[in-house]
Amino acid sequence: MYAILDIETTGGKYNEEGITEIAIYRFDGHKVVDQFISLVNPERPIQAFVVGLTGINNEMLRNAPKFYEVAKRIIEITKDCVIVAHNAQFDYRILSLEFDRLGYDFDRKSLCTVALSQELLPGHASYSLGKLVRALGIPITDRHRANGDAMATVKLFKMLLAKDTEKKIVQASIKAIPKKVIDRKLKDLIESVPSECGVYYMHNVNGTIIYIGKSKNIKKRLTQHFTSDNRKSKKIQEEIVGVTFEKTGSELLALLKENEEIKRHKPQYNRALRRTKFKSQLSHFIDDKGYINLKIEKADSRKKSITTFSNSLSAKNNLERIVETYSLCQNKVSTLSKSGNCFNYTIKKCNGACIEEESPESYNDRVMQFINKHSLEEKSMVIVDRGREVDERSFVLVEDGIFKGIGYYNLNFQLNNIDILRSILVTMEDNRDARHIVQSYLRTKKVKKVIPIPEITTS
Repeated sequence: MYAILDIETTGGKYNEEGITEIAIYRFDGHKVVDQFISLVNPERPIQAFVVGLTGINNEMLRNAPKFYEVAKRIIEITKDCVIVAHNAQFDYRILSLEFDRLGYDFDRKSLCTVALSQELLPGHASYSLGKLVRALGIPITDRHRANGDAMATVKLFKMLLAKDTEKKIVQASIKAIPKKVIDRKLKDLIESVPSECGVYYMHNVNGTIIYIGKSKNIKKRLTQHFTSDNRKSKKIQEEIVGVTFEKTGSELLALLKENEEIKRHKPQYNRALRRTKFKSQLSHFIDDKGYINLKIEKADSRKKSITTFSNSLSAKNNLERIVETYSLCQNKVSTLSKSGNCFNYTIKKCNGACIEEESPESYNDRVMQFINKHSLEEKSMVIVDRGREVDERSFVLVEDGIFKGIGYYNLNFQLNNIDILRSILVTMEDNRDARHIVQSYLRTKKVKKVIPIPEITTS
């Protein structure tokens, strides 16, 4: 029995990709006996070039099931099967990576139709799926979508089975993908860290910090470092002799701590993370009709912004959600001059600011609701989240739009005095990266609560 599959991913760094779409056909050697096709919410942004290639964007995946919600179905449909894919090493790695994140050991044998095609169908100029199936007269639809590519692989596999009359090559090609063997030193380092949220520090023989990272599960993340074959990971594996860590409980605090520590220590293998974490910002201006307009622009520290985004694609996708959530006018979220009504007015999702049917006062009130919620400008608040222990909470302090630092307090302590909070605060540098982390986290993740400082007394 075979499980013929294709996976589309977010793209990105090796072993940090997420699945965006999966299609699996259970094939008995003669016909398809079961199938599973689904979009998957990867819980991370999709790379812009991948959106262009597949047509799958972040908006399409907002309501798609997350991987843990489809994992059981994938286990069931691939049970007692050989995984078949065009470049099986990639698809199997991605699938195993997702199961590793869930703490499940996904173990199947595999068969690659690229290698099999090279053996049974020699002489082709290219063995990429698209070019090969076209050369063989096999129809393919929805190229670079999981269902279309998986079905093309089914048809290709049928042809390969027919060509392999003695079944020798098929049997020889079926193999278990070996898991990377971790040497004793690295195993011991993995065992020395917890499966908890926090920041970790990798040290060389001189005790110098060579890499700093954060993770919701330090042990799993360290395992990924030590099983990766990319050049940077191999260098780290050779140089590392020790790992230290700090538990944070909250992912927000881990992000802020990682940002602070990388800027302070400048580890040699964190070069990419030393750069600014965001490339786009959202600002506003008032047009000649008195309406507040929102616009995406390149990040510029000299200009005031409402909030920041990691890249232009993230900014565009978030702006689309803002327009929908606050019933804003599409013509008022661009610097382009447009005449007439916007498309949303046609489908009754815009109240007519584009044609002055809605007053500036009414329209601007909704824009300000958004700005007041997402801007840190002149805001003072305490963000409360998970602590390192069950009887503890963490907090982030922002005063007058300035990030002050982080801290922890016991659940028995009543959060009603700002001076006491300041006394237990671990101060941190206020910079645009730290503010970006706070804003983007509040925009995309849940925290225990956010308390405006005016609700907390001073002594």
